[in-house]
Amino acid sequence: MTKPTCPACSLDDLLSLSDHWECATCGHEWPKEAAAESARVVKDAFGNALADGDTVALIKDLKLGSGSQVLKSGTKAKSIRLVDGDHEISCKIEGQPMALKACFVKKA
Repeated sequence: MTKPTCPACSLDDLLSLSDHWECATCGHEWPKEAAAESARVVKDAFGNALADGDTVALIKDLKLGSGSQVLKSGTKAKSIRLVDGDHEISCKIEGQPMALKACFVKKA
């Protein structure tokens, strides 16, 4: 069985106990069987698997909220973070925090 990464802090400094994992860095504990079922794969618009720290580019123009701001196609977001929910990607674009759907980006 390979060691997973901590779901709380994403580090791999883990202690393997008899029935659960414990993160030596943040102290988070979770059962070993939960680690196997939490392997969620997030894919971009072209089917490439995304991971934390990847750089992605927008594939179409996106309006921001109800204002007149638009994120242009080709805008890059560096060091993305994958999160749970409807918008799978958390990142910063031009210094502003954003939440994006994976179907609107491609791996750069």
